[in-house]
Order: sequence, then structure tokens, then C-alpha cells
Amino acid sequence: MTETFTVPETVDGERADAALAKLLGVSRSAAALLCVEGNVRQDGAVLAKSDRLRAGAAVAVTVPERVDPLAVVVEPVEGLAILLDDDEFVVVDKPVGVAAHPSPGWVGPTVVGGLAAAGYRISTSGAPERAGIVHRLDVGTSGAMVVAKTEHAYTQLKRAFKDRTVDKVYHAVVQGLPDPLRGTIDAPIGRHPGYDWRFAVIEDGRPSVTHYEVLEAFGRAALVEVHLETGRTHQIRVHFSALRHPCAGDLTYGADPRLAAELGLTRQWLHAYELAFDHPASGDRVRARSPYPADLDYALTALRGGH
Repeated sequence: MTETFTVPETVDGERADAALAKLLGVSRSAAALLCVEGNVRQDGAVLAKSDRLRAGAAVAVTVPERVDPLAVVVEPVEGLAILLDDDEFVVVDKPVGVAAHPSPGWVGPTVVGGLAAAGYRISTSGAPERAGIVHRLDVGTSGAMVVAKTEHAYTQLKRAFKDRTVDKVYHAVVQGLPDPLRGTIDAPIGRHPGYDWRFAVIEDGRPSVTHYEVLEAFGRAALVEVHLETGRTHQIRVHFSALRHPCAGDLTYGADPRLAAELGLTRQWLHAYELAFDHPASGDRVRARSPYPADLDYALTALRGGH
């Protein structure tokens, strides 16, 4: 939408951001943003926020449509498969490149939007953009993820994750060979002091416990099964990086780019392989497994000598 007007004498000589705030009835910061984005022109010339308005000049203001970053975009998600469909919940097989729910800065597909597009009615508990979401997988991590359909299931499953009664089993390919072959990594995790978008083992971080067992060793790398006792952001990636055995392909946390290229990896080799939890209504133990997606399977075959 573009609004045009003639600059009145009352704001002659005033800074664009201050004058526009008065004339448009918006905050000064909003007016400044319009200028910074190149949406304000005076007699055809783009106006900077510190430029002055001239009485009698023609001003055109284009107000862009602002998209709510938390709005759920209902659209089909390619590769989003259903592992278990129950009256109380649905367990999805989340593809890589898909977020659990909308968040500021994310413009890609989401599990919430994909389920809505597929006709699933999920719990309305929690924030609107996180409806039904009781746990999350990183955008770059694939695998099994449960979403609550009912309010009862939402409450029960949230409690189960909080009480750590859910078995969260991941498979990862890590560089080298962890020693010992079976062990527990108990090291606190917090935001990296030097990088906002990374996490690290730090002294005053949140308690974080990862149990692992090597399933196969390939020399350059090993396939490990991981059981999470806690669920910190990037926990597996951070813990194995701290052991100097980063997930193959995880360039953010120190993986060898040459090995990643050789294995055809464009993301970390990390997959949410299995989820097990008590059924919210019956109490029976429910278990769902997600098969390896094509890119991870290809890399694993290459390590086994298949390529």
C-alpha cells in the first residue's frame, strides 16, 4: 500500500523520521524503518531518515505488508511422513530442513503447518504457534517426533518429557572412535561465550547428560547410539564435539569438511531414531522408529565401503 501526501508547513525542515511519525501516527522507530528500507520518497527521491522534509513537496510512503513471524503457514511439507497415528497423538518422521514450529527468523516449512495442511487436528495447548508441540528437533536433525492431538495428551506428554520418562534414542556418526566404546558424557551446556548461535560445554551451563554406545567402527568414524537423559539445544553435537569426536558433517562444531564432502553430507549425521513413551490414555508403552533418510544412509554405506 502506498500513501501520498503534500508536506504541510507544520513539519517543514524537520527530520523525515520525526515528521513522518507525526503525519502517519506511528512510532519514530517505525518511521525510521520505513526510510531505512527505502520506502519513503520525496519528489521521487528516496528519503533517508535524517533527511529533511520540504513544505509543498510530494511524499510517497510505501507501507510493506509485515508478516507475523509466529504465524503458522499451512502448507504441505515434502517428506513429512507419519510413523504412528493415534487418537491422542501423532508421531511424525520429520525431514531435515523442517522446523518444529514457527519462530522469528525462520521462513521455511514447519511440522505444525505440515500437519495442519494434511488435515490433522492437534492440541491447542501452549502458544498458538507451538500448538501440540511437546518437544522439538533441530531444523538440521531428522527423525521421530511426537505431537499431541488432545489437551490431555499434551499435558501428559509434557510431563513425561519433564520427568525424563521418555526414551529418546538417536543414532549419530561421529568422527574417530570414542574411548571408551560405551560411556556417559556429563557436562553442563550453555551458550558459547563467543558465538550467539553456538552452544558449548561451560562451567555454569545447564546440567546435560548423554549416554552412548558404539554400534559400528569404521576407522575414520563410528556409528553410535545415543540415549539422552536431558534435552539441551544441540546437546549431542556439543558433547561429542567436546570429546573431539564431532558428528560427521557438522561443520559448525568442528567436523572435517573433507570427510563431509567425501560422504556427501551437507548437514550433521544425526538422526532421532526412536521414541518410546507411555500412552497418554492407556499407559501402555508406545515405541516408534524412524528409518535413516537417504542422505544419511548414503554416507553410512560409503563408510561401510559400499561406494
